[in-house]
Formats: sequence, C-alpha cells, structure tokens
Amino acid sequence: MIDWDVNREIFSIGPIKIQYYGLIFVTGLVLCYYIIGSIYKKENIYTPNAMEKLFIYGVLGIFGGARLGHCLFYDFEYFSSHIIEIFIPFKENANGGYEFIGYKGLASHGGAIGLFISMLLYSRKVHIPFSKIIDIIGILAPLGGAFIRISNLMNSEIIGRPTNVPWAFIFRQVDDLPRHPSQLYEALSYFFIFLVGYFLYKYKGNLFRIGTYFYFGFSLFSIFLMRFLLEYTKENQKHFEDALSFNMGQLLSIPFILVGIILIIKNIIIACSKNDK
Repeated sequence: MIDWDVNREIFSIGPIKIQYYGLIFVTGLVLCYYIIGSIYKKENIYTPNAMEKLFIYGVLGIFGGARLGHCLFYDFEYFSSHIIEIFIPFKENANGGYEFIGYKGLASHGGAIGLFISMLLYSRKVHIPFSKIIDIIGILAPLGGAFIRISNLMNSEIIGRPTNVPWAFIFRQVDDLPRHPSQLYEALSYFFIFLVGYFLYKYKGNLFRIGTYFYFGFSLFSIFLMRFLLEYTKENQKHFEDALSFNMGQLLSIPFILVGIILIIKNIIIACSKNDK
C-alpha cells in the first residue's frame, strides 16, 4: 500500500496559489509544443508565426473546451445558475470578500472538442492544411493526457475504487481506504499510446503519412478506449452517474472511439491497396 498525502500547493503569493496541478499541466503543454516544433520542421511547415499562434490557440482550445465540458456534462445544475463562475473562478466567502477558487472542473472530452475547434480556426489563420495539423496533434495528445492525469494524482482527485491490490494508494485527503491509482493507470497507458504513435510516425511514415487523419484516428481510438475501460476502476465523479449503466466518461467516449475506428480502417485499406499495386 502507498500512503498518499501530497500538499496540492507548492507556495502562494497573496491570493495567487501555485499548485502541482497547474505546474505539471503547463510542463506537459510545453513539452508537447517542443516536440510539435520538431515535427513541423520535418514536415516543412515550420514558421515562427505558426508556432507562436499554435500555443495560443492550443491553450485556449484545451482549457476553454475542458472547462465548458465539465460545466455542461458533469455539473450543469450548479453552473446553470452560476454562469459567471464558469469564466471567472471567484466565489464570495464568509467575510464578504472574494476568494479565487481556480478552474477545478476540467473534462477531457470537452478539451478534445475544444482543441479540435481551435485547431480548425488555427489552420485557417496560418494557412496550413487542417489534416496535417490535427494528425500532428493526434501524435502528441496522449503525452499531454499523461501529464494531466499525473496532475490529477497530485491533487488526489479522480480517485479509484476500493481494492486490495498490493499497489493500492490510500488517498489520505479523501479517506483511509486503499484504492486503485486510476490516475496512474491512465497516465501510463497514455504515455504508451504516445510512444506507439510516435514510433509509427518515425518508422512507418511511408505507409501512414501526416495529413491522412490516421494519427488523429489512432489517438481518438486508443485514448478513449483506455478511458472507457479504466472507468471501471474509478469512483463516479457525480452521484447521478450511479444510476447509469455506463458513467458519463464512458458514454462520452463511445463517439470518439467509433470515429477513431473509421479513420484507422480507412487508412489501413488505403495502405493495403498501395501495397497491392
């Protein structure tokens, strides 16, 4: 058993709190940004202007989509009557002042949709084919997802169900029960998916080229299939999910899995037809 009781806050400056969650999240984004730059150069689409705008559009798409996704999919009842808090995370405290509560709700499905839309706008702005951009994002998305789940682990959130496995975590900030470290399961699986996708790009790029939507499809299928399966090791995030056959994370994953399968099969058929010629 692993006793887990990490202080979320690293340090604070007045009302501003620096937490592990935000630091790890941003570190993941910066690493992805660096690797994307190397792929841009290899694909001969690199310009300083394109890279600068990529960071801006990417961050806005991920955070905006993830925040709206959480508010709409998981906590609509509350945020439908507290709309301002969706965008401005300050809440009135007992002393009559306002306290910064942070963007505590971020949904990966909403982040994926937000990133897709922002990259569509970005491609038009920098005049790079959307198919190339979204395939490159598809290669790096699992790596970004791995960092997000490590952030969740540091926050002792999205916890697993009780278990007696030897590697169980006791999240002291939640309760004293040994639980599945589901955040770690997802982080490791996403990192593995990234390695597979990057390997295919580096060594099988002649079969599966950037711009065919293969890497985008592979990422969708792999990430959300693992998300669907690993939900069985997690506690439901909201009480309303207890009455569902599949929880909200699983239901939202199904369309992404199906789109991913279609794009993968399409590219495999094309690759096979080329080999037959």
